[in-house]
Amino acid sequence: MQSIIVCALYKFVRLSNHERLQQPLLALMLEHRVRGTLLLASEGINGTISGARADIDKVLDWLRSQPEFAGLDSKESTTDVAPFKRSRVKLKKEIVTMGVEGIDPLLTAGTYVEPANWNKLISDPDVLLVDTRNDYECEVGTFSGAINPDTDSFRQFPDYVKNELLPALKNTNKNKVAMFCTGGIRCEKSTAYLREQGFDEVYHLKGGILKYLEEIPEEQSMWQGECFVFDERVTVDHKLKKGSYDQCHACRRPITEQDKRSEYFIAGASCPRCHDQISEEQKTRFLEREKQMRLSRQRGEPHMGEEAKQLLLQKRAAKPGSDSDQ
Repeated sequence: MQSIIVCALYKFVRLSNHERLQQPLLALMLEHRVRGTLLLASEGINGTISGARADIDKVLDWLRSQPEFAGLDSKESTTDVAPFKRSRVKLKKEIVTMGVEGIDPLLTAGTYVEPANWNKLISDPDVLLVDTRNDYECEVGTFSGAINPDTDSFRQFPDYVKNELLPALKNTNKNKVAMFCTGGIRCEKSTAYLREQGFDEVYHLKGGILKYLEEIPEEQSMWQGECFVFDERVTVDHKLKKGSYDQCHACRRPITEQDKRSEYFIAGASCPRCHDQISEEQKTRFLEREKQMRLSRQRGEPHMGEEAKQLLLQKRAAKPGSDSDQ
């Protein structure tokens, strides 16, 4: 069986007319059966796609042939199970949403640190190590000694910096900050934001956790646990293979086998973390969705007319200024 390539990519670049790229990019993905989601904004491109080796290369080659995306970097892993069901190209205000106007990683991002040099940096006692991801991502796995900002979304990170990180730095003898995230993109903005708050010596892991796991042998690694990924694999281990976690289809958070034995776990409808946050109406709707998805899998068909959805998305993407977020 041919392995499926999972390719994460992003690039901050000024796009004067990013809308024009949506339709040809979606058409290319559909033509080559490449699944996943790509985000386009005036500040660049971001996303993860999956497919056969030759088909992924077609998309990457097309992107790199565009002057704006020349030299586009990407990170890859493999899986035996398709991690995405649909092909989508969305138009967004930001390719990673911090919600702060005027942040420009092209001008003020922190200093890149190659994976080979990361262990040395974070072993420095003068370095404060900060995980910029959400709390549920940190709980699945992180670097030894890293601070968990305890955020639910990246939009909360600026408040964490102002209310907790900067005061903490003033009260410690730490004079350097090192930040990391899954693929590197959130750190582009988080380090830029920290520098704009007046803290200059800021570093971030180039290529993120995924690049670190790809390049650093497990016996030399300072990574602990698994890495949460935003696709149906849920997590990957140090070999970048599917990890041990499943996912609650109600709140989308990672769950363990022990969680699934809880009285609060209802497949597709709730888990121990969200059971008291979901209404009975929502649970009923989620259970029906789970039933339809199960029936579709048994029939070997896409859920809810997926092929028709793809054609509709392609038509919508052809309209100037449209957004294929469905």
